[in-house]
Amino acid sequence: MSELLTLENVESGHGEAIVIRGVFLQLAPGQSLALLGRNGVGKTTLLDTIIGVTRHRGGTIRFAGRDITRLKPEARAAAGIGWVPQERNIFKSLTVEENLTAVRRPGPWNVVKLYQLFPRLAERRRNLGSQLSGGEQQMLAIARALILNPKLLLLDEPTEGLAPLIVQELLATIARLTWQEGMSAIIVEQHAQKLLGSTHRAMILERGEVVWSGTSSALAKDTATLETHLGIARRAGPKHRSTA
Repeated sequence: MSELLTLENVESGHGEAIVIRGVFLQLAPGQSLALLGRNGVGKTTLLDTIIGVTRHRGGTIRFAGRDITRLKPEARAAAGIGWVPQERNIFKSLTVEENLTAVRRPGPWNVVKLYQLFPRLAERRRNLGSQLSGGEQQMLAIARALILNPKLLLLDEPTEGLAPLIVQELLATIARLTWQEGMSAIIVEQHAQKLLGSTHRAMILERGEVVWSGTSSALAKDTATLETHLGIARRAGPKHRSTA
């Protein structure tokens, strides 16, 4: 199977600073990746590199069989890379439904299907973005990315600052996207152990370099690695649906 996304010896950063150093990454169609690491190790910068908003310093990025290393961000989005940033970037002056219909592209993800995925958005369809709670705004941000019908979805800290019940709900939605809907995704998330049950593969960054890469199920069982690189000890966690 040809890879959907390939990074080969990629280096990037902001200005003169090099943040990402020699990263290799491969993601097959239908696979999901948990991108993990402590704060400030370069996780967001790596997502930014994939969408094209960092300074390229070396290496190659290929997406869907095409070299996109020098493409502008808008061209990468048009090629099928969807992005949900920490800031969410919804249109707060538009209703939920207007947020979705304003940007939609043809494909399997439409307003009806997204309301099924996020019933709360269906209830709030006539509310302005500014009238939504933080969790509802995050749901809308994900829905806005999906209605563009991307081939790959990048999620940067989707549960940051949200109440525990909303975190649980969003992680369940992410699990549905990755396991049932077959959405290719790279997810940066602080709830590492919970995310490992929702993804196929995992990668840990430290100082902009990859220090661990493998299946999510293997990492969930690797207590030493979890403690060393993420500062957490594994307790009883979610069951894994696959070892692939």
